[in-house]
Amino acid sequence: MTNREKLLELEQRMNQQVLGQESLVRMLIVALLCDGHVLLEGLPGLAKTRAVRELAKHVEGEFRRIQFTPDLLPSDITGSEIYQQNATREEDQFRFRPGPVFGNIILADEINRASARVQSALLEAMEERHVTVAGKTWPLPGIFMVLATQNPVDQEGTWPLPEAQLDRFLMKVLVDYPSKENEQKVMQLVRSEQQQKYLASGDEQTEKPAETLMLSQQDIATCWQEISAVYVAPTIENYIVNLVDMTRHPQGISDTLASYITFGVSPRGTLALDRCGRALAWLEGRDAVLPEDIKLVAPAVLRHRLMLSYQANADNTSPDDVIRMLLDAVVA
Repeated sequence: MTNREKLLELEQRMNQQVLGQESLVRMLIVALLCDGHVLLEGLPGLAKTRAVRELAKHVEGEFRRIQFTPDLLPSDITGSEIYQQNATREEDQFRFRPGPVFGNIILADEINRASARVQSALLEAMEERHVTVAGKTWPLPGIFMVLATQNPVDQEGTWPLPEAQLDRFLMKVLVDYPSKENEQKVMQLVRSEQQQKYLASGDEQTEKPAETLMLSQQDIATCWQEISAVYVAPTIENYIVNLVDMTRHPQGISDTLASYITFGVSPRGTLALDRCGRALAWLEGRDAVLPEDIKLVAPAVLRHRLMLSYQANADNTSPDDVIRMLLDAVVA
């Protein structure tokens, strides 16, 4: 089985466990192929955490979960130096104990409930791929992916993330309610899982578990190499640049759009569109990026990088509405 076939099989298995969230599953896999971080936003109970756990189940490495709360400290994430009372040498008196951020797939649950100090500690880890404790720098693993969940900012006890931190996320994926048909299937799935759990706890004979699909770290590194070779034509590059440039100069499209955008997308958005477009093309079995690839990933890549004006809020215009206007106006 090739690496691409493994990723497609992983997508199929995740869709069987996270019902009605096909777009979420596809974006998580694209982010894994891009070596990027993802912000998942949605109301509680919409399978955000379940989707992350299902992904981690099939990826070789350490899976760590951090529950963000207002009283969380930076050292609770990064780790801290522990005093060794019986150390014979002075340099051995303090030993660094790594925190939960030293893993491969990190679930940052309800990230927008933590303080600014905690966010800054996580920001260094996400961008620099290392943490600094007591003046010493400690590198993070080669495969390091933060999958953060957050409730909408109008929920009690939450705060909007700083723009600088939002920009470090490769994508922001919105998780919506499942359809009625899928919600019924969710009930049946969870009921079946509970039955298996209770049978196992009662030492009853259970069905043989399905063969586990495991992606090794070498498999993922090989995917990165193959995706880096996917061809991006100059016309596609121009399309990406024009799309981002119009977020900075929206008056070139219309005065209405100009009144909605306060600040446009940073160059990180340009790079993210390129990376995600190549990953999606590779996943579809193509060796070149098409305009459709860019259009498909554009909402997830751009929605958290646009700063909308008060006029947009007054007109009940969302970032996705603005992105649709941009995609309609910019010709590939």
